[in-house]
Amino acid sequence: MKSSLVMFAAQETEHAAGGLTINPYLLGGLTLCGFIFLLLVTYAFRNVGTRH
Repeated sequence: MKSSLVMFAAQETEHAAGGLTINPYLLGGLTLCGFIFLLLVTYAFRNVGTRH
């Protein structure tokens, strides 16, 4: 049982090593765009609590 778990973990680690295929600068740019979008959504609802 233990050897099969060790083999499975080694296989998963080996498979996950080549998973990053996106440029880090592109990933950072997409993350920045996402946060700017969230900022704009938050800004759009800034006075909702003060209305009656």
